[in-house]
Amino acid sequence: MKKVLAALLILGATSMFAADGETLFKSCIACHGTKAEKSGMGKGRPPGTMGADEIVTSLNGYKAGTNNAYGMGALMKGNMVPFSTEDIATVAAYIKTL
Repeated sequence: MKKVLAALLILGATSMFAADGETLFKSCIACHGTKAEKSGMGKGRPPGTMGADEIVTSLNGYKAGTNNAYGMGALMKGNMVPFSTEDIATVAAYIKTL
């Protein structure tokens, strides 16, 4: 739990400065790997196998609390709090470059 809170604080601080996709993605690496090749906690599809639009839809759903895919809704919603709509699109575009 402490790691999640620390990641949220770090991400929140970086989001205030219109971070680039690489910087935003750093908070995702622990669960999804450096190349977005892992499914978080062994559940679902790795983000790197998804299209950018699918990533955006999924992350926006988690942020809104309407996506609970694989029971990951609460965890992902907490991770999405500091992300703006622009941040979500930016990180999705970055993932597609990996």
